Amino acid sequence: MLLAVLGSMGTLAQAQVSDAAPKFVERMADRALLERVRQGGYVLYLRHGTTDNSRADQVPLGDFKDCSRQRVLNEEGRQLAVQVGQFIRQARIPVSQVLHSPLCRARDTAQLAFAQQPGGLQQVDGLLYTANLTQAEKQPVLKVTRQWLSEPVSRGSNRVIVAHAPNMADLIGYFVRPEGTVVIVQPQGQGQFAYVASIPPKLWPSLLAP
Repeated sequence: MLLAVLGSMGTLAQAQVSDAAPKFVERMADRALLERVRQGGYVLYLRHGTTDNSRADQVPLGDFKDCSRQRVLNEEGRQLAVQVGQFIRQARIPVSQVLHSPLCRARDTAQLAFAQQPGGLQQVDGLLYTANLTQAEKQPVLKVTRQWLSEPVSRGSNRVIVAHAPNMADLIGYFVRPEGTVVIVQPQGQGQFAYVASIPPKLWPSLLAP
């Protein structure tokens, strides 16, 4: 009897493990993927540049334009934003749309990386940083983030979203690091998208090497 009970408990434990969400596995982009991205149809989710961690966001933020109440880019982060924009152009990746979070670090990253973007940049308040929000407050933000990750993109172009690591972590369990990493996503429509690969800043030179 005892053995039967222990056996059933073991079976239950195995079932619980198998039902658990699989651990996220990060994949690095390669040159073959870069060639596919040149053909368009992808979303590039860019985490903002390096920030001054001695300054935390004040809650509530209030005016998004008031950078004195936010964690902002440091000088390294500003240079990194410019470099990532240059890498994307050197890779000949077509970009038709650049959306960014309203927070200063994301806005500044977008402006520095895509200063000459045809059609300009678009601020989306719904891409707000989720780490300081309650579960109820997160839901509309994650809905907007998911919307822009899943909305199909025409062939020959790609969408860029400049935002934050916690948003992606809340959606798929992937905390994007380091800052300045590009996450390549395949939009599938109707709120669905698939993670493809990542390009941390240090990977770009090898991808672009002759």
